[in-house]
Amino acid sequence: MTLALYGGSSRFTTTAPGRVTLNSFSFGQHYDPANLGFGPMICHNDDVVQPGEGYREHPHSDLEIVTWVLDGVLLHTDSWGNTERLEPGDVQVMSAGSGLRHAEMADAASGPTRFLQTWLRPDEPGVPPTWRSEQAAPGPGLTTVVGSGALPIGTRGASLTIARLQPGETAALPETGLVHAFLADGAGRLEDLAIGSGDAVRISDHPGAGFTASEPTELLLWNFSRTPTSEIVRGV
Repeated sequence: MTLALYGGSSRFTTTAPGRVTLNSFSFGQHYDPANLGFGPMICHNDDVVQPGEGYREHPHSDLEIVTWVLDGVLLHTDSWGNTERLEPGDVQVMSAGSGLRHAEMADAASGPTRFLQTWLRPDEPGVPPTWRSEQAAPGPGLTTVVGSGALPIGTRGASLTIARLQPGETAALPETGLVHAFLADGAGRLEDLAIGSGDAVRISDHPGAGFTASEPTELLLWNFSRTPTSEIVRGV
């Protein structure tokens, strides 16, 4: 049973023209043999991209790529001919499988765009690529947006829940398996840990762990378990 805090300020920083990326794990030129991943998660990137900039067409294979937009508009194009505007509250799951090419650019008319992107190892390599997206539009409380009856993903037992909490509200974390809790915005406490924007907590089999918000908060909970569960308790 472990609960480990990874401060947002300790993330690797990658800069390129028009964008800044904060990398939670070893990525690109940043190599840390002690920080290669967490369960099937091998990438958790927090990007801020300036209007008209971003990631031009590039290839992927054998990855489950999940994109969650926090601010602005992200323009997606790919080698299947898909085009889409991803706005705050939109979630995209792309199973790269046997290979695809795509581009991600910030809409030039919509201001800076911030998005989170997670890469997971798939259960089966070399499968035909698939692409899915939807407007998840989570409201107050907890909303599962990937896995567990929401958008499917090719990593069995993986699910992503968004917790939007007001001060005094508590999110109870899944009690089994691995949980990656990332605070996109806000502040609060997870057990005895005070955490703020950009912080992550990696949790292994910690029954009863919960996060209580001290200000308006958006918390992303990745659970790697066959039976993820969560609930919310209103503050008084």
